[in-house]
Amino acid sequence: MEELIKRICASVGIDENTAKISIGHVLGFLQKEFPEGPVAELLGKIPGGQDAIAAAAAAPGGGGLDSLLGGLGGLMGGAKGDIMALAGKLSGLGLDMSQIQKLGTEIFAHADQLIGKENVDKIVAQIPALSQFR
Repeated sequence: MEELIKRICASVGIDENTAKISIGHVLGFLQKEFPEGPVAELLGKIPGGQDAIAAAAAAPGGGGLDSLLGGLGGLMGGAKGDIMALAGKLSGLGLDMSQIQKLGTEIFAHADQLIGKENVDKIVAQIPALSQFR
């Protein structure tokens, strides 16, 4: 986890706490959507991954765009709604869309190293919106 946090801090330009909570939000989203298979394998290979998910769940929510995107996500339902809600949570941490893109790219690159590109591709295939991070 520490390697991933440092990588994200450098690439995205955020502090370590924000990086950890951001990672936790993304991992929590993936775990919710895919509790078994490659995501379970990925979480098993990221020391502190579950702690990051818990930290993200306990983090205070933002307002503004966070609330708007989360509300739109609730209206959309399913995975599309969940990804909108995820974008809202990340925006609530102060990340702009460019930073969210870099965050996703770094997380998926790290996942490629841990569980292999073919397993990450299985995750991405389930939610086409995730392909922008490949």
